[in-house]
Amino acid sequence: MGNAHLHSIHVHPVKAIRGLAPAQAVVEPWGLAGDRRWVLIDDGGKVVTQRQQPRLALVAAGLLPGGGVRLSAPGMPSLAVPVPRPSATVPVEIFRDKVEAVPAEEAAAHAWCSSHLGIEVRLVHLDDPATRRPLAPEYARPGETVSFADGFPLLLTTTASLDALNSLIAQGEYAGEGPLPMNRFRPNVVVTGTPAWAEDDWSRLSIGDVPFRVAKPCGRCVVTTTDQDTGERGREPLFSLGRHRRRDGKLVFGQNLVPLSRGTIRVGDPLRILE
Repeated sequence: MGNAHLHSIHVHPVKAIRGLAPAQAVVEPWGLAGDRRWVLIDDGGKVVTQRQQPRLALVAAGLLPGGGVRLSAPGMPSLAVPVPRPSATVPVEIFRDKVEAVPAEEAAAHAWCSSHLGIEVRLVHLDDPATRRPLAPEYARPGETVSFADGFPLLLTTTASLDALNSLIAQGEYAGEGPLPMNRFRPNVVVTGTPAWAEDDWSRLSIGDVPFRVAKPCGRCVVTTTDQDTGERGREPLFSLGRHRRRDGKLVFGQNLVPLSRGTIRVGDPLRILE
């Protein structure tokens, strides 16, 4: 895999909302700088994602200096939301985890998001990613933490595996839904120049000068069936993943990564498989 390299980088400032594709990104212990440090919660404190609200796919979030975000959506004025000053936190329930986060100070931010979705939600910020949310202990080393990502600091996918999956979709009952773009899978890093499904066998790798360990394959959910341009849902890729990529009861595509050091990654950086 001498020509394997980093094809693209993806940062999602607000979980479940459309993100950015920068040419480079700083790797922090809990994920890419600026990635998934904000999230929406309902009135019970539970995280709101495209699982419940596919209309989130229509919202875009840009990063502002200092870590704030600028929200935009069709038919709505854009809104700049700065990082809130340190203040009382609120509990956030994200899957099995309970995490403390700081609400956005501007009531307009909550109203903007609620108006777009048609339900009451609040926008909150992860103020201290170094301590707030430890990795799941069965996959963690001491001191490892994660942002508001589903479970791990980074998600890696490969262009060859997407091509292979799209070939499977083309042969299936819902061929008309394909080919699917990579944004269905909301990765952080996309690599190219590898064989299809080669990532199944990786345990340690580097992108440029930054090493990572592979924690586990990524089990996929209904979000992958959501068109990221329209918010509409179909049957693929879960139908084809269910027939061809079922592992330990999960439908898998991509690998979850944990950084082993800080650094900067850049589009075009070489990918090296270390183990």
